Amino acid sequence: MQRKLDGAVVSVSTPEELIEAINNTQNIRYVFFFHWSHIVSETITSHHECVCFHMTDVPFGRGGSPLQNLIVRGERKTKLTALRMVSEVDAGPVYMKRDLSLEGSSAEEVYMRADALSCKMAIDIISNEPSPEEQTGPITSFKRRQPEESRIPVEGSLLAVHDFIRMLDAEGYPHAYLELGELRLEFSRSSLYHDKIQAEVTIKRILK
Repeated sequence: MQRKLDGAVVSVSTPEELIEAINNTQNIRYVFFFHWSHIVSETITSHHECVCFHMTDVPFGRGGSPLQNLIVRGERKTKLTALRMVSEVDAGPVYMKRDLSLEGSSAEEVYMRADALSCKMAIDIISNEPSPEEQTGPITSFKRRQPEESRIPVEGSLLAVHDFIRMLDAEGYPHAYLELGELRLEFSRSSLYHDKIQAEVTIKRILK
């Protein structure tokens, strides 16, 4: 962004750095949140134009674990939505939406694609300053997935199992797993063929 736009760009990665940057920076136009998982104070969102990027076509899919909740429903594509942050999660007005494919060998690949698209959308917002429009239509909320939900279902097609493995294959997420006696088998790097799945397996002893 610094090469394409005039003005200063300050990058932060923790809530403490965010507060420090807000307090020490004048004339803030936008605060963009890329793949941010921390709670942002309403003091910040009410005083600054805060923009986050959500991987659903809101108001469908408000809430946590959007990628995993979409893939487990069999979705192959979605919208990446840039919206203004308000007190209610993912309920703010929308600046723009862009098509985003959910295909790929891993969740990490989809996240990288979404990050690149988010940067392009941020540049578009800075350059054109669009007015966000309120969300319309029925609301569907997602719940953040819990670690125990990473157990691979015992029933399902090869495609469904492949999708289940790849949707959890990203840094910071519990890998898809099966338990065999005292052992846990964790799966990653899934490849789907017409009659089989090949994946990398890490075997751990279950700690009790």
